[in-house]
Amino acid sequence: QVQLVELGGGLVQPGGSLRLSCTASGSIFRVNAMAWYRQAPGKERELVAQIPTTGITRYTDSVKGRFTISRDSAENTVYLLMNSLKPEDTAVYYCNADLVLPTHIYTVFKYWGQGTQVTVSS
Repeated sequence: QVQLVELGGGLVQPGGSLRLSCTASGSIFRVNAMAWYRQAPGKERELVAQIPTTGITRYTDSVKGRFTISRDSAENTVYLLMNSLKPEDTAVYYCNADLVLPTHIYTVFKYWGQGTQVTVSS
């Protein structure tokens, strides 16, 4: 069974830092792009950062210069280092991965993690 498991959310004061991780496990042929999304109460889910297999990253404007996405392809893991956190970063953060499975090597499936709460508050 393929799943994405996220770790690292929590409560942090404004200006603090958190590091999220997400590992894809199970019967996987290849991991393509990986990304982090977030959804704040009453708002739509938005893309925070993405990292394809090329390693060329992209970020939503509100986190540029503060967040860093990286990946360990050997471990099928993606990280999100969040610095200088602000109250408006409070949201449930979701890991996303485009996966190719051994049974369907010409199809890319989009998988989601269960979400991890990040709360920025004093």
